[in-house]
Formats: sequence, C-alpha cells, structure tokens
Amino acid sequence: METYVWYQQLIRPDWAPPAWVFGPVWSVLYLLIFISFGAVLLKVFQKKLPAKIALPFVLNIVFNLAFTPIQFGLQNNILAALDILFVLGTMVWMFKFIWPHMRWVIYVNIPYFLWVSFATILQLTITYLNL
Repeated sequence: METYVWYQQLIRPDWAPPAWVFGPVWSVLYLLIFISFGAVLLKVFQKKLPAKIALPFVLNIVFNLAFTPIQFGLQNNILAALDILFVLGTMVWMFKFIWPHMRWVIYVNIPYFLWVSFATILQLTITYLNL
C-alpha cells in the first residue's frame, strides 16, 4: 500500500498511461521475451551460436527485472531512470549481435523495444518532474 501511495504522489505527465495498462502489456511482452530469449540461449547452450551473443540478452533481463524493485522498492527515480536506460541500451546491443543469426528475434521483440522506448521517456520525464 505504501508503494502505491508513493507512486500516486509523484508528478506524472498527462500522457502517462493508467496503472492498469502495465500488467496486460508486460504479460504479453514477457511471453515474447521468454520465447525469443529462450531460443537464443538454447542455441548458445547448444554451441550453435557464440557465447558472447548471450551477454546482452542476460544483462537485458537482469536490468529489466531490477527496475520494479528499484522504482517501487527503493522508491528511487534516478536509479530507475539509469536502469531503464540500461534496458534500452542492452536491447540495441542484443539486436546488433543477433541480426546476422536469428533476425526473427528482433522482429518478435519490436513491441518490447517500442514499449521500453516509451517507458524510458516516461521514466525520464517522471524523474525530471520530481527532482
């Protein structure tokens, strides 16, 4: 309850989506992430792809999963803004690494990339408005 109250008290831009949107969006995105990242990691495990290709995928999911505890547990907008920039940056890195091998992974993750791009702008805006 305290986390909800804290977030509700933040200054947010008028274009911020309502809280109920995030659950359904992330449910679909995590399914796409699970399928595509799983396929990449399986090929790395089978030695059909170089091991270095797994690094941006692993870092991306680590940064992705760290966002909620940082934003809502620590209630730290600045660290959350930095974290989401790492999520976006690792996505660009993973797209660059996987492009020559499994282009479908990029196509499947376009919705994830678009949502994270939007979420990055939103988080940076919220961070700025609440300095």
